[in-house]
Amino acid sequence: MMIRSGCKRLFSSKKNGSVLSSSWLLNRNNNQINKGDNDVIKRSSSSAAAAAAAAAAAYHVSSGGYMRGLVFWETNKPLTIEEFNMPRPKAGEILIKTKACGVCHSDLHVIKGEIPFSNPCVVGHEITGEVVEHGPHTDNKTIQRLPVGSRVVGAFIMPCGNCSFCSKGHDDLCEDFFAYNRAKGTLYDGETRLFLRNSGKPVFMYSMGGMAEYCVVPANALSVLPDSLPYKESAILGCAVFTAYGAMAHAAEVRAGDSVAVIGVGGVGSSCLQIARAFGASDIIAVDVHDEKLQKAKTFGATHTVNAIQEDAIEKIREITGGMGVDIAVEALGKPQTFLQCVQSVKDGGKAVMIGLAQSGAVGEVDINRLVRRKIQVIGSYGGRARQDLPKLVKLAESGIFNLTNAVTRKYKFEDANKAYEDLNKGNILSRAVVEIM
Repeated sequence: MMIRSGCKRLFSSKKNGSVLSSSWLLNRNNNQINKGDNDVIKRSSSSAAAAAAAAAAAYHVSSGGYMRGLVFWETNKPLTIEEFNMPRPKAGEILIKTKACGVCHSDLHVIKGEIPFSNPCVVGHEITGEVVEHGPHTDNKTIQRLPVGSRVVGAFIMPCGNCSFCSKGHDDLCEDFFAYNRAKGTLYDGETRLFLRNSGKPVFMYSMGGMAEYCVVPANALSVLPDSLPYKESAILGCAVFTAYGAMAHAAEVRAGDSVAVIGVGGVGSSCLQIARAFGASDIIAVDVHDEKLQKAKTFGATHTVNAIQEDAIEKIREITGGMGVDIAVEALGKPQTFLQCVQSVKDGGKAVMIGLAQSGAVGEVDINRLVRRKIQVIGSYGGRARQDLPKLVKLAESGIFNLTNAVTRKYKFEDANKAYEDLNKGNILSRAVVEIM
């Protein structure tokens, strides 16, 4: 896979300078403040306008009214950093100044052509940032919950809030998310919010298209991030931790005293270890082929480690559990071989939870007779439920029960985002990497 950054002229744009007077956002707020001073400077209108102006002054873009984003064009073609017109949110959506974005294998699957997705697109789907603007006609409750200037974290599954699944609280199965974003690369009116600055060409969005200086996110996918939590490390709450929590809380339903095996302890798998520990699991077994990852897994809560190259993982898991197998096994790699290992590792009546995405068309095998006779449950899980779970994950991190600092092992500057994906592809990232965009 060949990945390189875009033209050097893009990197000359200032990222941390003062606010540019040509910014459309600042101009718009200044115009609102200066228009009809005698009428505006009254009661709450004056304070609201002043607050909007102060918030606007905290934001800037690369140059004028545009921003930069990392674009995947097509398989085996380099990713480039491109300039975009400033994205504009619509009703129920929020414009975020992106502070950090996690580097995930799901992006890599798209980049390598292993999972079909609309292109060109901006990748990146686990973000933290600050609220810049609410879309027109956004309801007052949302504006009050997430006012301009709020620190936020975003979930990669962005629930519409209105479909049959969302109305039952099953945000992870949101119809619009899969029908529009995952199937078409758009938000829920069937349109992208990203357009190249020079040509006006539309560019699709993988989730919110978070590997960019700004992104538009449906409000239902956002939760407030307290000042006590850092932007960079907290980005992983929106996918790595969010995916792990969905698997352990909703699919596996881990209970105190359960024995758990996690096969593949990268960013998501290692998060599963921490969640299992938080839920009171007894034996927590980490399975991988890299000793360095297994050593790191002990700091995440693993009570036992198994190198699947050096020993038979299934036999070792049974040995650890007195010949029974585990109550819950989690597969976090998305490979047919580990899919089978996961099913074979659970005890009678146990749960095999699959969270690893595979190359499109990959098929896993199951022993049908054992599945039927011994009541084995095979469960798929894509992620958590944003409106319910994301605030809980913030609390877990804020309390220190989930260790964010330990979970993020590499950090990159935005200009080096391409190298982050190269390192991920080479297996050089132990747990999770984050790109700093602020």
